[in-house]
This record gives sequence, structure tokens and C-alpha cells, in this order.
Amino acid sequence: MTGYEEIIMERKVLGRGLEALIPVDPTILHERVQMLSISKIQASRFQPRLNFSTEKIDELAKSIKEKGIIQPVLVRAVDGDHFELIAGERRLRAAKTLGFTELPAIIRRVADSDLLEMSIIENIQREELNALDEAKAYRRLGQEFGLTQDTIAERVGKDKSSISNLLRILNLPELIQNYLSKGMITFGHAKALLSIHDQKRQIKFCEEIIQKGLSVRQAELGFSHRAPGKPAGGLKSAAPQDMNLKNLEEQMQHALGTKVRITHGKKRGKIEIEYFSLEDLDRVLKLFNINH
Repeated sequence: MTGYEEIIMERKVLGRGLEALIPVDPTILHERVQMLSISKIQASRFQPRLNFSTEKIDELAKSIKEKGIIQPVLVRAVDGDHFELIAGERRLRAAKTLGFTELPAIIRRVADSDLLEMSIIENIQREELNALDEAKAYRRLGQEFGLTQDTIAERVGKDKSSISNLLRILNLPELIQNYLSKGMITFGHAKALLSIHDQKRQIKFCEEIIQKGLSVRQAELGFSHRAPGKPAGGLKSAAPQDMNLKNLEEQMQHALGTKVRITHGKKRGKIEIEYFSLEDLDRVLKLFNINH
């Protein structure tokens, strides 16, 4: 038995976890670790992570150089004697930078329909996906494999509103999505920009956020101050100093997982709740125990 076979990894449990998605024969106490030629291992076609930090790869390479590869990569067999990664692309990249020719690996049988899901879970468990990559991965699960938001939420261990909010940012202009991918704005900024319904104004405000270094809260207040058109009948958006209404808005947004606006006049007011698809509307209605 190799040293790799004796390693027991402790990791956070998220949703179903990789073990639930790649079941192992319970009669096997230790999986066999094999040394595979790096030239025969290809990156996964279903890798949800689109950007890899060169700095982090270099840090991992330094660690591997000092301590070796502690955890084998996970692969599946494809095209004869070649293999496709299931988990461990950062380790593969780091090993290549060090000039390694072989890598310790565990081979499992995995169908295409499970591979994307496993890659997403593996990356989320390691907290390596940015919000945009995660959103695109969830969209692929829905479009390519027919999974509903409820099913996705169950399998990755998140609530449905989190999945819905992530998917909404894919409605933003590509330029804003690029800013998010590069870390120039946060996911909170992206969610706030969704309250603006004109793409040109979204881009304008996004660039202002970047130039001025605005927080999410500052950005939201800026949007409300410069919103085109005032509500009829003397209604106005909650003033910044009216913290009670603002706090109530924030609590409702957190509870409903979508944008909420409260406008208040002298004697009357209204509450606006946004939804972004019929499925999202159905989700909100269910929160009010409304079935239709």
C-alpha cells in the first residue's frame, strides 16, 4: 500500500458532497492510487472555474515542492489510456510548472451528467469559485442537464434564493460581468445594479462604483437618489435618514431573496417586490404560502 492510500482527508461537507455523487464500493476500504503520466491527463470539459490565479498556482507549486502532493487528483478514463480530471486542476497545473511527469490519481467511473455537478461541488467546497463562475455553472446545470433551481440548491447545499440571486447577475451587461470576474466590484454591487433596468445606466453606475470605491450601501443610496421619474401621488423613495424604513426593506430583501422597495407618503405607501422570471415569481409566492 502506498503512502497516498493511507491518507484520510478531512473536509467540509456541502450538500450531497463528492462521495454521494461518485459512490464507492463499500467493500473497498482503500481506493488504489496510481501514478499516471501527466501527458495523458486532460482538463475537464465541465470545469466551472474559468479563471485560475497564477499567484495561487505558484503558491501551491511551492507547497508541493516542499511537501509533495498530499491528495491524489480524481480522474475518469477516456479515449483508451487517457484520462479526464474530475477534481484537482490546480494540483495538475502546479505539478506542470514544477516539471513533474507523473501525478498520483484515483480513477473512478463517472457519467457526463454527473461530472459538471461534481466539479461545481468540489470547487464550492474549496471556496474557489467566484460569483460569476458559480452562476454560469448553475446555468449549465439547468440548461444542459435539466435541473431545476430547487434541485440545484439541494445538491450544492444552498437555499434556492441564493441560487436565484446568483443566476440573476447573468442578466447584467457583459462589461459588468467582466468587472465582477476581475474582482473590481463585488457580488453585492452586482445585485444592487440589478435594481436599475436600463443597461446603459447600469454600466454608468458600475463605473462610478469602481472610480469612487463606493460600498454596496453607498451605491444603493446613489441609485435611489438619481432614479428617473418620481412615483405618482406624492409618494417618494424612503429618505436616507428614515432608517426604520430602510432597515425594513433590508429585512424583507433578506427574507425574500430579491429586491424590495418601500415608498411612503403622508398617509399611504406601497411595497414593490421584484421577480426576474416566472419560476422566481413562483418561489416568492410560496414564501407567502400562496399556491396558484
